[in-house]
Amino acid sequence: MHQLVMAGGRRLQYEVSGKPDGRPVVLHHGMPGSASGPKPRNSVLYRAGIRLICYSRPGYGDSTRRERRTVADAADDVLALAGALGLDRFAVLGRSGGGPHALACAALLPERVTRAAALVSFAPRDAIGLDWYRDMAASNQHSYAAAEDGGELLQGQLRHESDRVNADPRHLLTRLLREMPGADRRIVADPGIESQLLQTYAVAVRAGAGGWIDDMLALSSDWGFDLGDIRVPVRFWHGAEDQFAPASHTRWLAEHIAGAKAEIEHGKAHFHALTVMLDLMCWLAATGSAPRAAA
Repeated sequence: MHQLVMAGGRRLQYEVSGKPDGRPVVLHHGMPGSASGPKPRNSVLYRAGIRLICYSRPGYGDSTRRERRTVADAADDVLALAGALGLDRFAVLGRSGGGPHALACAALLPERVTRAAALVSFAPRDAIGLDWYRDMAASNQHSYAAAEDGGELLQGQLRHESDRVNADPRHLLTRLLREMPGADRRIVADPGIESQLLQTYAVAVRAGAGGWIDDMLALSSDWGFDLGDIRVPVRFWHGAEDQFAPASHTRWLAEHIAGAKAEIEHGKAHFHALTVMLDLMCWLAATGSAPRAAA
């Protein structure tokens, strides 16, 4: 792990893996999450010719909190990170709550971003023609409703959750399992994936619930950019059985971004995004198909 000191002294935690001179891809993690979140192994990334840059959004892990941040603010952080790493051009990938942040970079950094992709992403809360809560798990419905009501109830809920995760990272995974469809349960049962999820949850909230709270509020508010400004190639992937971020969100996003392509895969759900992540990274880096080794 490394830390970038931003203007004003704010810190941004990040990690670089894969091939040092490979094609750069910036990964925006899920929610709650961190730079240590699930990703392909270093050796797999190296063989694929990818240089993967993961960072913890403000308030997560060792990244300084930035209250009242918007989704669009992610572009400033990524631009600073790219400057520190000497990246002129790069691709962006977002998973779940990280999806909108990747799209923000595509819209606001058109001279730097080459391609963008989002896995199991959310659509804007004010998306016209989208029944935003339809087919969404009850826990997510309650949390986003609390965010819309001003956030006071949400902050109390997430601080309580963060305290419990700090005491035992398995708490959050156990709670999520209650609402997972069978497709997700089979993915999370893999010991390697389970370990990665527990690690990222633990790192995400070790300084408190700030990042989680700010993510929820940002996703529930105006994102701060126009999806119509995205001109780079965009791909979406979503499991049709997803109950945490319904697939209808990806369908809506693909319809509102010129030239975007979406794959909705039946029989798969939210955590299947971890199994297709490498293929999307290879497309982003324009390196062709993924190597045979497992991610």
